[in-house]
Amino acid sequence: MKIFFIFLFIVFLSTEGNSFENPKIKIENFFINKYEVTIKEFEQFAKKNNYITLAEKNGGGYEWGAGWEKRDGWNYKSPYGSTPKSLLEPAVHINRFEAEKYCQSINGRLPTFKEWKISAYKQILSSKLFEINKTYKYPSGDEPKNMNSQGVLGYNKHVDVTTLPEGINELVAMGGNVWEWVADAKGDKSLTAGASWWYGASMTKVTGAQYKPSKFYAIYVGFRCAFDK
Repeated sequence: MKIFFIFLFIVFLSTEGNSFENPKIKIENFFINKYEVTIKEFEQFAKKNNYITLAEKNGGGYEWGAGWEKRDGWNYKSPYGSTPKSLLEPAVHINRFEAEKYCQSINGRLPTFKEWKISAYKQILSSKLFEINKTYKYPSGDEPKNMNSQGVLGYNKHVDVTTLPEGINELVAMGGNVWEWVADAKGDKSLTAGASWWYGASMTKVTGAQYKPSKFYAIYVGFRCAFDK
């Protein structure tokens, strides 16, 4: 019986998300993914292109402890070193250049910070929840709610992107869940926006964006893509 249930679990993981789509939402003159790029999506790209991330090559990804500590076996396929609960969790342990290559493979790119800001804080689309053309303080509106941030939803880790509520412009997890790489760079550092579950909601404001080394990868950082058409 135990073997039977293990088999069912493996089948579930292999078929989970077969109907999942990551729509492109039109914002002014560009498009942006509704969700952060998922494990499932990145794994399909990696298999097709025989692509191996630095976290895999180097034997693990990073988590904050007494400074940045390497965790053996942590990579986008096993973000916490074991089989993830869902293949629709965000792909993490991905650096800026790896994120860029994924986006290019689907005829996209990383969003600029200007595009990311408009998408996350200014309501462009018609909405019953948000006032059109208004710029909000948080990706969830005037109040820091419905985001996977410390003290808000209580997850204390990143989660399946489809389980989180929509925010500004019907986008999901522009605040919280994981930091997201954007195209803006200064020297060997690139900007990340939106903050992760590890931070309080105040870091999801536009002022919370942080530069990180472009080759950096950790449990807290993922991405989504932008498109010109």
